Amino acid sequence: MHPTTTRTLRDAEECKRRQGLLDLPHIRPLTDFTKKLRAEKPETFVPCFDPLDGGTTARVLFLFEKPGPKTSPDEGGSGFISRDNDDHTAEATFCFMRDAGVPRYKTVLWNVIPWWNGTRKVTNAERNAGIERVEQLIRLLPLLGCVVFVGGHAARAKAKVAGLAMDLRLVESYHPSPIVKATAPEKWTSIPGRWAQVMDGR
Repeated sequence: MHPTTTRTLRDAEECKRRQGLLDLPHIRPLTDFTKKLRAEKPETFVPCFDPLDGGTTARVLFLFEKPGPKTSPDEGGSGFISRDNDDHTAEATFCFMRDAGVPRYKTVLWNVIPWWNGTRKVTNAERNAGIERVEQLIRLLPLLGCVVFVGGHAARAKAKVAGLAMDLRLVESYHPSPIVKATAPEKWTSIPGRWAQVMDGR
């Protein structure tokens, strides 16, 4: 069953339960993809895809910017990129997905920069490396029809994705972070409407 409340991955037992789901058929190729990324940069952490999302059967990829500390077990996080993490951005993502009417089983969440290296700062080198990995990820999503670029760093990957030989709908949205909420409330409130567009005709 899918959670009906936010921040459920604050519970260690729930994190453990989801770890046990990572070999299910819809998520196993993405689990293997994560392991390869970790091997590339062992000094960093790459969170797992959430097995409660659509995995390889997803039709919409929500591409965020960079993992945060609440994805890393070493910093008290869950080990996942998930709308169920114990932080403000994840909570907003959970609520905005619900408000936008986007079914969880049709989505997969990821970051254009997959590696958490202890800082939210983004360098050009890691952004460019991450953008290259986005193409690899998309090849693992055969039913994908739409990519949502969530935030400015994610939007840098748009040209790369547009250049793929695929018929993908590309949507940009603001990032559901506390900073956007505090500094640009009109942008914050526009997010569910942007996300709802991915369901047009789907």
